[in-house]
Amino acid sequence: MPDYLSQSVQYLKSVGPKRADSFAKIGIKTIKDLLLYFPTRYLDRSTILSSIKILQYIRDGYDGEVTIIGEVVAKDLIRYGKKQIYKVRMKDGGGYFECVWFQGAKYFKEIFNQGEFYAVSAKPVLTKYGHLQFVHPDFDRLAEKESKEFMHTGKIIPFYRVPKDLRAANLGDFSLRRIINNAVDNYSEKIQETLPEHIVSQKKLLDLNSTIKNLHFPDSEDTLNTARYRIKFEELFYFECMVALRKAIIKKKRKGTAYKIHSEPLKIFLDSLPYQLTTAQLKVLSEIRKDLESEEPMNRLLQGDVGSGKTIVALISMLIVITNGFQAVLMAPTEILADQHFKRLSKMLEPLGINVSVLIGGQKKSERTRILNDISTGSTKLIIGTHALIEENVEYDRLGLIIIDEQHRFGVVQRSKLIRKGIQPDVLVMTATPIPRTLSMTIYGDLDTSIIDEMPLNRKPVKTYLRGENKLNDVYKFIVDKSKVGYQAFLVYPLVEESEKLELKAAETYFNDLTENHLKELNVGLIHGRMSWQQKENVMLDFAEKKYDVLVSTTVIEVGIDIPDANIIIINDAFRFGLSQLHQLRGRVGRSDKQAYCILITKNEFAVKTNQFNFRFDYLSEEQIEKNKSIIRLNAMLKYSSGFDLAEVDLKLRGPGDIFGTKQSGLPELKYADVVTDYNLLIEARDTAFEIILDDPSLSKEKNSVIKKNLKENFSNNILLSQIA
Repeated sequence: MPDYLSQSVQYLKSVGPKRADSFAKIGIKTIKDLLLYFPTRYLDRSTILSSIKILQYIRDGYDGEVTIIGEVVAKDLIRYGKKQIYKVRMKDGGGYFECVWFQGAKYFKEIFNQGEFYAVSAKPVLTKYGHLQFVHPDFDRLAEKESKEFMHTGKIIPFYRVPKDLRAANLGDFSLRRIINNAVDNYSEKIQETLPEHIVSQKKLLDLNSTIKNLHFPDSEDTLNTARYRIKFEELFYFECMVALRKAIIKKKRKGTAYKIHSEPLKIFLDSLPYQLTTAQLKVLSEIRKDLESEEPMNRLLQGDVGSGKTIVALISMLIVITNGFQAVLMAPTEILADQHFKRLSKMLEPLGINVSVLIGGQKKSERTRILNDISTGSTKLIIGTHALIEENVEYDRLGLIIIDEQHRFGVVQRSKLIRKGIQPDVLVMTATPIPRTLSMTIYGDLDTSIIDEMPLNRKPVKTYLRGENKLNDVYKFIVDKSKVGYQAFLVYPLVEESEKLELKAAETYFNDLTENHLKELNVGLIHGRMSWQQKENVMLDFAEKKYDVLVSTTVIEVGIDIPDANIIIINDAFRFGLSQLHQLRGRVGRSDKQAYCILITKNEFAVKTNQFNFRFDYLSEEQIEKNKSIIRLNAMLKYSSGFDLAEVDLKLRGPGDIFGTKQSGLPELKYADVVTDYNLLIEARDTAFEIILDDPSLSKEKNSVIKKNLKENFSNNILLSQIA
């Protein structure tokens, strides 16, 4: 029997070779690809209003967005001096209305033609002459037949993304709908079910054929919602199958090493610390210790807010492994952070006589050769570095533990290369960017999770303020006054040099201004991303040794720099930064028992709006959230000190794909489901997937054959990456 679904789209009516080439450019090569190219939105008759009804709504005080269908009767380009206004006059069964554009007249005059039908959406207004008008509306072109059928039958019209590659082949909205309609009518029945019958039945899901038909051309809002539920469940189910398989694969691997706890060196080290570990640190260490004592390889995620003491926990974990005669590796995202870890940890381990090496770019050849030899012979037990750790010429003696710092900055392939350097090493991945529970259940659902949710006892929460630019002189005076009692300050700017497009303060320009004017009585240093890591390191060391009172910086200080007396951070143009970045920057201060301050600087009117903003997500519509993202971010910084609270806000603002990037996790990106709004469905899909994989890890049972087939055909590359994530 021929495989119709694998045939080229060129054999569909109204396509042909040229249009098939255009489809191929957007990833649609086969008929099956086209069947799975679903609409981005729909036009429902129940949401359409007539011009008469809209006029009545306006008189009643309604000022929301409406949708109306009309036929183009005239168009006009009006000139007012150098400006052009484009006006399109339309009519529906109840009367006339007009659409107006004050920009883009050249573009719009090529689009609208007399006799064409459009669905128009915008807020309606009345002109001074009493005419119904829509300013800069959204619009979709309809065929006349579609328009009449739509109004008489109440059908729901789908709208697809029509990229420029399709428009170049003279494919518009309704011509694409016609081609897809033909494909659905003739081929949707041939597509095979992708979920086992027992899941479809148990979860009362729509079958796949009906799902595809109703996602393209739904009979009603109810059937559309049922079809959406099915496609989202399936996507989340296979996503969670991948997570469950990854966990099963790790469990199935050959045994790791069961380490013994040598208490004497650990006691010497703990006694040398100038502080006591927090309850949270001790709890996490207990969890890690159980992993290391077991033959089952550790695969653990350690979450902890900025400054919560993850590095000490990591170091104690490495000591357990090193005192058993094995090597431990700490992989950091930047040279400056790796070098800082090296200097700090070398000093701490000196009393125990443990040899520590650092492997980063820019080292002299002779030095690098010596370090590589120390690593391969095992004379170095603790190795700290960046991507240099995974280079082919790096050979380890007995690699027992891998710790990855700020792990979301590394891709899955990079992590796998390091893991393969050992026989069956234990793995601990750390992040100071707290992960919301929805993401920890998806991307990190296969990892055992530990959380340090407590700050060191002597730490005071950083006081955060928002100030307008008109208060900058007061801020500079605050820095000068505080410097007299030993405080140092960071001044952070978004860019290195002036940009004509973005009116942002530039670090180099303002460095000169500050040294000559506002902070001329202080010693001011400069650090930015264009410096080599050695230059940055020298500046940071000078700052740590108090050669500078103030450090003017770009965001290169975002991760890991620890200067105990730097207890003021000024973040200029704060609205330009993401929430996670703002929180990381704030974490650069407050590393001692002194009170620390974070001052966010923004435009005057923006500061007023933000300080007045009543931040409650449950009170805000999606439109309000979209319009106020920058205000919500800054307001959240004022309201929350916990990174976990901020992570939940960030997830709602940005969406999951933006925060940790599933591309780096070895898992597929979600097209249909949203782990925030579809959280309950995610739980259901996860429970179903984990139950099946736990019962049948190799998916060898007949009832699970559909799952195995679908994973092989569509997710084989993801499974390969997932094995080593």
